[in-house]
Amino acid sequence: MMTNNARDTGPAASDRATKLDVFNKSLSGDAPPSGLTPVLSALWWAKKGDWDAAHRIVMDDGGRDAAWVHAYLHRVEGDLGNAAYWYARAGQPTDRGALDAEWSVIVAELLRRAR
Repeated sequence: MMTNNARDTGPAASDRATKLDVFNKSLSGDAPPSGLTPVLSALWWAKKGDWDAAHRIVMDDGGRDAAWVHAYLHRVEGDLGNAAYWYARAGQPTDRGALDAEWSVIVAELLRRAR
């Protein structure tokens, strides 16, 4: 999870902010940009309001990042019990904050890892 501390300044933080800005601007398109990881594509579809497309991408992926996105999607759906299961699979704490804030945190972290 990204925090507001000294490590989040300088070129690396600027690069993350730029990647997030580019990702957010891509939401005006009809399809995710090429080169995105599947989990980032799922988050792109989720933000566009296509829960089913996002869920199809992550539901058979056994990775922790997919489980994190899967948890988020079930929170969006209102299925908090299922979300808790997927947070545990992802090794992430259950998020209880605003959905938009969680989406941004997940996208920023996955963009950071994608390099």
